[in-house]
Amino acid sequence: MATKQNVNQGDERLENVEEALSKTELWIENNQKTLWIILAAVLIIALAIFGITKGKQKRDEKASSQIFTAQQYFENEQYENALNGDGNNLGFLDIISDYGSTKTGKLASYYAGISYMKLGNYNDAINYLKKFNGNDDIIAPMALGAIGDCYMELDDMNNAVSYYGKAAAKNPNDFTSPMFLLKEGMTYEIMENYAKALEVYKTLKKDFPLSNEAFDINRNIANMEEKLK
Repeated sequence: MATKQNVNQGDERLENVEEALSKTELWIENNQKTLWIILAAVLIIALAIFGITKGKQKRDEKASSQIFTAQQYFENEQYENALNGDGNNLGFLDIISDYGSTKTGKLASYYAGISYMKLGNYNDAINYLKKFNGNDDIIAPMALGAIGDCYMELDDMNNAVSYYGKAAAKNPNDFTSPMFLLKEGMTYEIMENYAKALEVYKTLKKDFPLSNEAFDINRNIANMEEKLK
């Protein structure tokens, strides 16, 4: 009896599966055109993404080959040629214009900003440095710190100290972080905000005790504590 019941239950399950399959086949048959449209759309999107990725890669490779001469001019402190090119080779500004969306184009914004800063064009320098949005461990904080330097040159202490703080906090490391903490603290001193200067100097001492900037930091701390008495 139990065996017959199991057989019946098995037959029922088989019938249910067959019925479900039939319904699925019928649905596919009725919606075949829609399914083909969806499949074609997915394929087109996948190919577009692949094409865009390959296109960006090729553009970045081309930009990398173009930036070499401008970097050489930069290293030789020939900032005008670095920015504008020499008639035969592109400068940073051309590379930004032609390849601004690539990694190399974004790096060119950093170089352009530093070049303008070296030439004393601090507002232009700030504009280009702010366009650089890379996340390199060293260049990213250096760009923020350079913006702080430009604001210092423009006697805008509030923005300067803000960007030094951002630079110190960006990708913390033993090279850039203590450098910009010291600049931040010294700027607070100039602003006569001795409490904030003391706080920054203590952070430098605590977090980067082996850095060059921490070598004489106890004197800075003592000076601030004396001013706060």
